[in-house]
Amino acid sequence: MSFEQAPMYVAVMTYLGFGIVTLFGYFRDFLRAVGLEKCHLAQEREEQKDFVPLYQDFENFYTRNLYMRVRDNWNRPICSLPGPVFDLMERVSDDYNWTFRLTGRTLHDVINVGSYNYLGFAENNADFLKTVADKTRQYGVGVCSTRQEVGNLGIHEELEQLVANFVGAESSMTYGMGFATNSMNIPALVGKGCLILSDELNHTSLILGARLSGATIRVFKHNNMHSLEKMLRDAVCSGQPRTHRPWKKILIMVEGIYSMEGSVVRLPEIIALKKKYKAYLYLDEAHSIGAVGPSGRGVTELFGVDPADVDVMMGTFTKSFGAAGGYIAGKKELVDYLRSHSHSAVYATAMSPPVTEQILRAMKCIMGKDGSTEGERIRQLAENTRYFRARLKEMGFIIYGNDDSPVVPILLYMPGKVVAFAREMLERKIGVVVVGFPATPITEARARFCLSAAHTRDMLNQVLHHLNEVGDTLCLKFSRQKYSPQPDLADETDFELDS
Repeated sequence: MSFEQAPMYVAVMTYLGFGIVTLFGYFRDFLRAVGLEKCHLAQEREEQKDFVPLYQDFENFYTRNLYMRVRDNWNRPICSLPGPVFDLMERVSDDYNWTFRLTGRTLHDVINVGSYNYLGFAENNADFLKTVADKTRQYGVGVCSTRQEVGNLGIHEELEQLVANFVGAESSMTYGMGFATNSMNIPALVGKGCLILSDELNHTSLILGARLSGATIRVFKHNNMHSLEKMLRDAVCSGQPRTHRPWKKILIMVEGIYSMEGSVVRLPEIIALKKKYKAYLYLDEAHSIGAVGPSGRGVTELFGVDPADVDVMMGTFTKSFGAAGGYIAGKKELVDYLRSHSHSAVYATAMSPPVTEQILRAMKCIMGKDGSTEGERIRQLAENTRYFRARLKEMGFIIYGNDDSPVVPILLYMPGKVVAFAREMLERKIGVVVVGFPATPITEARARFCLSAAHTRDMLNQVLHHLNEVGDTLCLKFSRQKYSPQPDLADETDFELDS
């Protein structure tokens, strides 16, 4: 998948910026070593000097000398419902961001464009949440047991049946934590003698699950079908290293929407390759389930593919459903196997009853089973996504991702501009998420906007107005492509076909 590249001078200035702050970091480390600057880091006690060091100074170089200078842009304390707007507690630092203290002031009505509240279900409407309150009174807030023992409730089984119907699978199983859904289930599916082909931009939970499994891992280029097919062909032809025995299983791991790039998986092509080489497909729909497709059923619906062609369908309830946890869906044999072999199923506490009911009420709303207008929030999210992306392109920002993706990364590149951007936007009462190295490639620092059905057109226009001003002030409009103000005249499939 191709993304627009910045001009050469931007890359040069980015490397130069990191070089300068690195040099100053070494200089400040020297000052700390000779006692001219106070060291705020954790230090070994004098009587432990002969021990193997518990704290590695060099490993913390980036945190100590780069992150600490700009730490005020992260971990901001919120003191309200994190809906389309929220309230922030003001804080200041007296020691250059090593510690913070609250001033007692609150920044009210900051527009939230950084959370995964895609369908606006992170809300506090008493009428909508009545069933959640009722279930809390009936079951309490936790069951304090695993599903295998005394923690299996009727609403858990109701949710699993509804999830299976929603995603078009035979069966499903739910888990209390989204991260553990990946990291604990992948080791139950593959092991030594198996091969995992993983997209290079897969989430940490997928990477951890693959490493814990003991299977051989090979990484293919992001959304690059030539790279994937070459690895599949080599795996089938050559087999395992040294012995050349056939692999026990070959598992392709991809995401529906990639959370840092906003790109959508090329699912039909991956399914074709999976069938051609007799591999299995693991699809993580954490960011796509509920957010894309005419009725919110994810990338399988977006591309019109049969859900049965995806062997393992994984998703989370932490984004579009405004809750917590995750699910695995697929064939009944697969789900029954995971119930007894997945550590996340056997050892983890069952999902909290109020959380379970929140997912049920959100999913019923999406499906139109609660009497509401089916798909209203999904249509609003799609409208907001296309409008916001089109305006950003008109302004001249370089943005990544597919037109259907509510994850909208704006490329900032230079470390100094990343910090200035976050602070400028907060001054204008807009809460943004900025991401840089090592979470992204060193030359691709960005601000990641996440759109929501709860955002009104006025909110989006306010954000776009300030983005335009800040983009001009900080010289962030690097795009050299000419964008048509009439996107409806363009073929919307061009993005995928030209990749």
